[in-house]
Amino acid sequence: MLLKLLLAPVLGPIEGVSWVANKLLEQADVSTNDLENLQKQLLVLQLSLDMGELTEEDFEAQEEAILLAIQAIEDEEEED
Repeated sequence: MLLKLLLAPVLGPIEGVSWVANKLLEQADVSTNDLENLQKQLLVLQLSLDMGELTEEDFEAQEEAILLAIQAIEDEEEED
């Protein structure tokens, strides 16, 4: 306890930054697992392809990843 008190001025800011980073990671995990967010990403991906910003191969690879994530969420919802 005494050691923690003595090191607080040094470790305090580090622990604070670590806490903020963990909260940001938690929020990122929530937003990437959100079905609505994934559907929006799929729409943006389609628009990028239509506008010529993506090649067909890039589109297909990214689309497959998004569709797999959507399927995983739907499967998880069915299990509950």
